[in-house]
Amino acid sequence: MADIEQLVAMLAEDAAKVKPAPHPFVLSLKWMGAATIYLALSLGVSGLRPDLAHALHNPWFIAEIVALGLIFLATSFSAALLAFPDLHQKRALAFSPLWMFALFALLMLLAWHADDPPAPLPAHSFQCTISIMLFSVLPAAWTLYAMRKYASTHYHLAGSIAVLSAFCVGALWLRLHELNDSIVHVLEWHYLPMLGIGLLGLWLGKILLKW
Repeated sequence: MADIEQLVAMLAEDAAKVKPAPHPFVLSLKWMGAATIYLALSLGVSGLRPDLAHALHNPWFIAEIVALGLIFLATSFSAALLAFPDLHQKRALAFSPLWMFALFALLMLLAWHADDPPAPLPAHSFQCTISIMLFSVLPAAWTLYAMRKYASTHYHLAGSIAVLSAFCVGALWLRLHELNDSIVHVLEWHYLPMLGIGLLGLWLGKILLKW
């Protein structure tokens, strides 16, 4: 018996200490803080749209920016919850981005109807989608890398939410940088591509987060 107790004590001393996983709220705050700094620095380099003061008098533009910010908050927290196998017993919050995207779609539909007469279309088109995607690569990469440290059992959805959260950061950057008031253009080349990005995230989640 003494030998067994001595063996248990020796094994206990040799066991490596396991650092507790951070709370999803803390984890999401870290991701959002990094993304906010990234966004601010990028706008400092690229510059704000020259008519931003005028654009801020447009209630639809303000509502769009606020809604994008809320989606970013919801997807960041959801991604942190989805990184854990039990969703931290907060299943409703983990799936809250679905409601946020639905409300955002309704908002943009109302903004489209309110855009009468329609603002002129810009000369470019798909370049906006490419710009947002390139801008989103870095926040998507660090979020997915951080999520790999945990044990997600919803890896498809986790990957999709993570890349959509990063895409929101890119969309915010472009709306605050680009001189453009065409809701038709914004819907077609800024936000509809989110559907494809979400599908891409499902695949990335299976590749990068499955364990």
